Amino acid sequence: MKRSGFTMIELIFVIVILGILAAVAIPRLAATREDAKIASEMTSVAQAVQNLGSEWTAQGALTNYTLAEAQSAVKCFTLAITADGNLTVTPTPTDATICTPTIEAAVETKAAANGILKADKTAKIHVLGGQSVKQ
Repeated sequence: MKRSGFTMIELIFVIVILGILAAVAIPRLAATREDAKIASEMTSVAQAVQNLGSEWTAQGALTNYTLAEAQSAVKCFTLAITADGNLTVTPTPTDATICTPTIEAAVETKAAANGILKADKTAKIHVLGGQSVKQ
C-alpha cells in the first residue's frame, strides 16, 4: 500500500531550512534598505551641488536654481553659500528616520571620497559647474 504525503520528520526539516534561510535573508534586506537610503541622499547632495555650481558658473550668481530649491532636494543636510562661492554642507539635526547619524556620516564619507566635498565639508561652487564636482 502506497502512502501519499510527507512524514513529520520531512516537514520539520523543511521548516528548519526555511527558518535558516529567513534568518540569513532578513538582515541583508535591512542592510540593503539602509544602503539605498544612503545612495539616495548622496545623489541628492551631489545633484544640488552640481546644480548650484552650474548656475553659479553660468550666471555668476544664484538666480534660477536658488539655495532654497537646493535645500528642498536635500533632506539630511544644510547647504550654505558665502559671497565668494564657498559651499558648506552640514548635517541637519533631525529625528527623521532617513536622517539618522549613521546615514549622515555615511553620506559625508562617500561624498568626500567621490570629490563632492573636501575633507572640511566644503566645496567651491564657482569652480565646479558642469559634470565634474571635484575641486
